[in-house]
Amino acid sequence: NAVTTVSPTYARQLHDPAYACGLEQVVHLIDYKLSGVLNGLDIESYNPAHDGSLPRTFDPDHMEGKAVCKAELQRLLGLGDRLDVPLFAVVSRLTEQKGIGLLLSILPELVERDIQIAVQGTGDGEYELDLRDASRRFPGKIASVLRFDPELAHLIYAGADAFIMPSRSEQCGLSQMIASRYGTVPIVHSVGGLRETVRDYDAESGEGDGFAFDGFSGEALLGAVARAERLFRRDRAAFTALGQRIMLRDFSWHSSAERYMQVYRRVVQNER
Repeated sequence: NAVTTVSPTYARQLHDPAYACGLEQVVHLIDYKLSGVLNGLDIESYNPAHDGSLPRTFDPDHMEGKAVCKAELQRLLGLGDRLDVPLFAVVSRLTEQKGIGLLLSILPELVERDIQIAVQGTGDGEYELDLRDASRRFPGKIASVLRFDPELAHLIYAGADAFIMPSRSEQCGLSQMIASRYGTVPIVHSVGGLRETVRDYDAESGEGDGFAFDGFSGEALLGAVARAERLFRRDRAAFTALGQRIMLRDFSWHSSAERYMQVYRRVVQNER
């Protein structure tokens, strides 16, 4: 009676063979009853004001705790204790689909720009080896934690300045929502649910939810990271204000559930 997927953009992208994986003809046939409803987030589990995993909690009106979390994260990961250096993070499966290869391709440039990188995740053995090697070659600049550790993940979301999510495809994505809840500015490849949830930042108007890039390439990713770094270094007040603003976004299930109810009501009305 109805078909749903987890974001409006992904529903449209399923007509593309690159995303449909051989089912594009089926998608064409059911397009009249296909819709996308963005996933919600458990806002109680991901709440920096009440997160017991953090050394100090914080909220949009009291951001001092975020600096405490950053200092603790730097200490735990062996990164230089420098609040003036931008700390960018990744919490992800280490796979090609998640864009880890893009990140690895630009690590030398990020180190040259004096940016710290923290990566947590498990996945393809080759990527794990590359990350271990990068951590050894760039101590104090790159740290990799190749294990599943929920408490550390919460600290990474809270302590990082920006969150890198360069997925080749992303049906919805939750990490960019979690990062936003913790005032950590998302940097995303503008596909699927990432397009729905992260509007590219406009330095002139101050509008936007993070830094989005088109084109799945290391060059495009580096450009987005450079823009985030530039804002961090040149206008810290604007960068902080961006983080505070995205903390207030509604990623709860309330609105998503209502959109599902609209789908169900439509089905019932059609059946009558």
